[in-house]
Amino acid sequence: MDLWILSLLLLVAGFGLAVLEIFFPSGGILGFLSFASIVGAVILGFQTSTGMGIGVVTTAVIGVPVVIVLALHWLPNTSVGQKIILSAPTSEEVLPDDPKARSLKKLVGKAGQAKSKMLPAGVVKIEGRTVDCVSEAVAVEPGTWVRVIEVRGNRVVVRPLDEGEAPRQTKADDPLSQPIDVDPFDPSSEPSA
Repeated sequence: MDLWILSLLLLVAGFGLAVLEIFFPSGGILGFLSFASIVGAVILGFQTSTGMGIGVVTTAVIGVPVVIVLALHWLPNTSVGQKIILSAPTSEEVLPDDPKARSLKKLVGKAGQAKSKMLPAGVVKIEGRTVDCVSEAVAVEPGTWVRVIEVRGNRVVVRPLDEGEAPRQTKADDPLSQPIDVDPFDPSSEPSA
């Protein structure tokens, strides 16, 4: 076997051992073997020719950090990484279960009409229900149609509808959840204010 082939094989083995050291901590044994393999590749590269030796050194100097960074980036997606690295909890996992928050989350995507001037906070009537909302960075005049874009905690964030966008009037699926002065079977009925 030619020395340059053996040099390249030792270089690849060194990269592989460096990756294995990240995924399977061995107390430095795999790291030492990786270092020894890369040094052996450099020595064999220089024994082949000066150009081959410089190429192996350059590849090792650039390749080892790149391989380690890629392995560390990939580590959290593996089963070993998920056992070692804890993921940050989401807000739904941390916050207590609140019926009011659940009912507010159902409003996302629904349209309503501003009942007061929103600078940025105000009142919006959505499906016959009056909700305290916050406008998304723009002032909203009373009577303007808005859409709920997200709910953060107990804050309902709305955005004015575009000029060509018509408000979707969606009634609640359950007639018992609507206000008493709304006829669920008559689309023209409007709750009295």
